[in-house]
Amino acid sequence: MHFTYDLHCTWEENCECGPTFADESTAVPETPMKTFLGLPVRSRIGIAAGLLPNSRWVLPYAHRGFDILTYKTVRSVARSCYPLPNWVFVEDTEPPDGPVFVVETARDDPAAVSSAVCFGMPSAAPEVWREDVRKTRAGLGYGQLLIVSVVATPSQSSSLSEIAADFAQCAAWAVEAGAHAVEANLSCPNVCSAEGTLYQDIAASRAVVRQMREAVGSTPLLLKVGIFSNDIRMRQFLNAMHGLANGVTLVNCISRPVLHRDGRPAFGPEFVQAGVLGRAIHEPSVAVVHAVKQCIVADGLKLEVVAVGGASIVRDMADFFDAGADAVLCGSSPMYVPNLAIDCKRMHPEW
Repeated sequence: MHFTYDLHCTWEENCECGPTFADESTAVPETPMKTFLGLPVRSRIGIAAGLLPNSRWVLPYAHRGFDILTYKTVRSVARSCYPLPNWVFVEDTEPPDGPVFVVETARDDPAAVSSAVCFGMPSAAPEVWREDVRKTRAGLGYGQLLIVSVVATPSQSSSLSEIAADFAQCAAWAVEAGAHAVEANLSCPNVCSAEGTLYQDIAASRAVVRQMREAVGSTPLLLKVGIFSNDIRMRQFLNAMHGLANGVTLVNCISRPVLHRDGRPAFGPEFVQAGVLGRAIHEPSVAVVHAVKQCIVADGLKLEVVAVGGASIVRDMADFFDAGADAVLCGSSPMYVPNLAIDCKRMHPEW
């Protein structure tokens, strides 16, 4: 398979170069208009925060039929990426929560590919990404939607009010720059500070989201979260966000040990656990989406569900829509299946 992201280059180098495609863009099938978050979209298919760090990446994928495009998580300050490696292919031999093991090359079958990432949520400086978001928004076509993912950058001494204010500032900047919607990244398995697990503290999450709502006004607000420890916590979180957020994006990777066969951590001793993507997490991600949707319906909550997790073939997308997802975003798969949206539109124009 050909990869549009060069795993041997730094994140900064990839940002500068943009994706490299093996073929020319194929004609995108015309599909009827739908709605997502109350906005018109050509399809409810897109790309999650991660692969699209700037306009050099967002716009080429928009031209390949992905209509809901998430600008990779940005901050109120510049943040460097962790050292290489940042992205490795893995084999899942001990599901569901045992270690995954690094392999030298990915399988040729996209449906069988799993990987792991450890970037640390790097970000360009605000003056850079704000201008680039404007450029990105201007380059999108009718029926395409730009989500800007944001996160706070707390210090060890930051108070909750300071974290909430940081989230809100980034969200306000994103809206000012042209974001159709804002996503609060409340879950990242690859940072050591408070912003990585915020969704697990329901009261703190509500305080942050309340301030973000004030900052973005009527602009749709999504919350990106990880796996909940149990169904009770999931229900409590969803009910606490009802009336503040417009939806939830899940699942943000699944954290597992990522090792070489000799036991060495793939990303170094500081990050034995890292975010796993692809085939290894598809089944549990579908189960979480189904459970969240059932809770939303049962409790009468006004929240849309954005599904992410191991969607690399059309059948995977169908799994999520069948589970009740309002939209399905791909995480890692557009790196090696850049025409997946085109395939989906050919087979399922109703999506």
